[in-house]
Order: sequence, then C-alpha cells, then structure tokens
Amino acid sequence: MSPDSLADEVWQSMAAVVAENRDSWKRAVVEQTGLPFSRFRILRRLEAKAMTAKELAAATAMDAPAATVAINDLEDRGLVVRQPDPDNRRCKLVSVTDAGAALMRGIRQIDDPAPPVFATLDADELATLRDLLSRLRRH
Repeated sequence: MSPDSLADEVWQSMAAVVAENRDSWKRAVVEQTGLPFSRFRILRRLEAKAMTAKELAAATAMDAPAATVAINDLEDRGLVVRQPDPDNRRCKLVSVTDAGAALMRGIRQIDDPAPPVFATLDADELATLRDLLSRLRRH
C-alpha cells in the first residue's frame, strides 16, 4: 500500500467516524443559534483569519453565489463585516464581528461528548490519537 493510499484510507475512516457521530451536536448548534449549519462553517473559518468571499467559497466548498448569500445573511445578522482589503483595494475582506465571536464562544459551550465507539480505545491509544490529531491541526 502506498503512503498516499494509506493516508486516503485513514482520512476516509476519520471522516466516517465524525460524520456518523456528529448529527446531534449539529442539530444542537442549529437550534441554539437559529443559523443553518453552513453559516457556522463560515464563521469557524473566519475565526482563524479574514477572507475574501472567493476564499471563503473555496474553504467551505460552496459555489460563489451561495457563499455571497451566506455572507450577506451573516452580515445582516451583525455576525460578520466586509472591509476593504488593505493589500488589494478592489477586494473586500470578510471578518467576524464581536457578536460573531460571542456566538462562536457559545457554540463551543454546546455539549459534544465523544461517541461510545471511543470506549473501544484504552487511555494510551486515546492519548496517541490526541497527539497525532494535534500534530495534524498544527499544519
């Protein structure tokens, strides 16, 4: 097995574990915020850094018109703001407002326990998994 195919297999397994076990948390986010989950995905990206609409569309796998609609909605709610890009005055950067940051802090308070499948791992395995995932997140 090539390193690339092994990486693909690991990635697909990680994605499946998350996708199969995150529905109740996603529902809780939607219920608490009143926002479609796609809006949360945009806010999460913007917490890291301001982006143009085009960059946001690419980062969230949305087409440009859908990203613009989502940004407009978030702007109307006071959760994001558009400002001129200091490096390219023809573009606007979208960034999270204080209200958007507060909303994201609230979302992080929503209970999101590990699914029961994690009980199949012992403490050493969980620590190894944590360390590996932390390493991946740094890149």
